[in-house]
Amino acid sequence: MKKKGGGEDGGGNWMDTYGDLVTLLLTFFVLLYSMSSVDSKKWDIFVRSIYPDGKTPSEKAASQTPLIVDSEAEKADETTETQADPAGDPVAPENEIPDSEELYIQIAAALQQAGVSDVTVTGGEDYTFVVFKDKAFFGGDSSVLTDQGKHILDIFCDTIKDSNDAISQMNIMGHTAKANPNQDNSVRGDRMLSGMRASEVCIYIQEKGIVDPDKLVSIGFGQYRPLESNDTPEGRASNRRVEILIIDKDAKERSIEDYYKEIQDNINGDTTVILREDGSYANQAAQGADAGVVDGAAPAVEPVPGN
Repeated sequence: MKKKGGGEDGGGNWMDTYGDLVTLLLTFFVLLYSMSSVDSKKWDIFVRSIYPDGKTPSEKAASQTPLIVDSEAEKADETTETQADPAGDPVAPENEIPDSEELYIQIAAALQQAGVSDVTVTGGEDYTFVVFKDKAFFGGDSSVLTDQGKHILDIFCDTIKDSNDAISQMNIMGHTAKANPNQDNSVRGDRMLSGMRASEVCIYIQEKGIVDPDKLVSIGFGQYRPLESNDTPEGRASNRRVEILIIDKDAKERSIEDYYKEIQDNINGDTTVILREDGSYANQAAQGADAGVVDGAAPAVEPVPGN
């Protein structure tokens, strides 16, 4: 007896649909497998038969792309090699102070690389004499080290830091210029200013701890040891300076006047380096006994008020 509301059993219909789906999937995978095993030569022949010239688009693009031939690569290598010396190091810039174990050369080279100018460095028989011109350390009528002055002294100290044992004494000497060419400076103010400037540089070097304190001497000469006439701003700029005399260990004993005479007479012109404002350097030997003149003309210096 049939159940009320029921009909014939339709359970077999979904099995037919499932079977058809499985058959289609099997056919699909068989097709994929057959395509993956196609002979590459036959496939290549088939593809080329589609294009009249027998070249695929990728082959056409490759034939139009320029290639870098070996000769061009060799030229590039040769260009790179010409930018270095035979040892493989970069070519040194022109007018750069060469390396040396001489202390005066090391000081001059370090200052030049830092862009410091208006400095003269002399290497004597048993001493090194450094002259810092004009506004290197101080402003007009001031004994306070400027930031630029501290930077220059940092470079100087870093260069001589390993030379303590080779130094017997280091004199730091301050000089002023006449503010009025026709009238002497105040005696007290002049002496105090030059002495305080020398002392400030001396203290800065001592605080670095690179030279024994008993080897450091500060001297203030005031306006009484000019290099040039005080009648011109350029002359006053040359006279307003700080000098550092480094005396070697076991150097023969002599007075400060002997050192000054050698400097003024240009005895060591061959071992004197002048750092120019344009970053280059000059040797003083070709300049004769007149210090501070490069190629026949002194660099332009702005007047600085005061001493």
